[in-house]
Amino acid sequence: MICTLCPRSCGVDRSKTLGYCKMGEEVTAAKAYLHPFEEPPISGTRGSGTVFFSGCNLSCIFCQNAEISHERKGQKITPERLADIFLSLEQKGAHNINLVTPSHFTFPVLKALDIAKRTLTIPIVFNSSGYESVSTLKLWDGYVDIYLPDFKYVSPVLSKKYSNAPDYFEFASAAVKEMLRQVGDTEYDSEGLLKKGLIIRHLILPGCYNDSIEVLRWISSNLSGNFLVSIMSQYTPNAKVSGTELDRRVSTFEYKKVLNEAQGLGLNGFMQQRESAQSSFTPDFDYEGIL
Repeated sequence: MICTLCPRSCGVDRSKTLGYCKMGEEVTAAKAYLHPFEEPPISGTRGSGTVFFSGCNLSCIFCQNAEISHERKGQKITPERLADIFLSLEQKGAHNINLVTPSHFTFPVLKALDIAKRTLTIPIVFNSSGYESVSTLKLWDGYVDIYLPDFKYVSPVLSKKYSNAPDYFEFASAAVKEMLRQVGDTEYDSEGLLKKGLIIRHLILPGCYNDSIEVLRWISSNLSGNFLVSIMSQYTPNAKVSGTELDRRVSTFEYKKVLNEAQGLGLNGFMQQRESAQSSFTPDFDYEGIL
């Protein structure tokens, strides 16, 4: 099948060669465990049942998960095995099933969900870079309870420079509208955990706070209803940004400028503290729960 699942539309037959995402058509994953570091109504007290898929349609030079997104680390698994993983995570106490960058594996993951949903009772979270095609998102309609996308940039200069995606804003802005259309307003259970809804994440990058402000202004002006915004300050420099303008943490000034804008716009959600910018928050991709 010629792959057009993501905005790259690279058009390769992934049964024979790799796509831009660096993946073939078989599901490849590097970890499945109870993740404690998502937003509070996602991780709760027991953790989010998170499956980290390998490969990515972006090329972010600052990626904290580069060993699975860029370096192809992961284990191939069948849809049947993936369904078993979902059910195992639920049995371990997961509050939800959290699919991290699943869109390039859309068809086998949906097959796994069809198998698992015969008994699976917890919400499904679609955790994404935001660089998605609306046509692919429509395939997920009815499967996803909670969308958890990034909204990284408005500026095509920045999205080209840091993620090799000058059209990022065009696709991400359409994607979050489609996500909100599908899931509607946020809903919580009796424990205060999210049952349904949209949380838009934005990672503040050093030197880019003006673009962060533009992201928040676009969200405020173009989305209506009850959704949440999560502002993240966890940016941690890696070896690929050494010697560049990204080779530092976000400053207190930048952090406060973005948070003040969010508060001024009346956006509801979460504001991550600057001390969360530590590499220890990045999972060890050791195939836990996969093998």
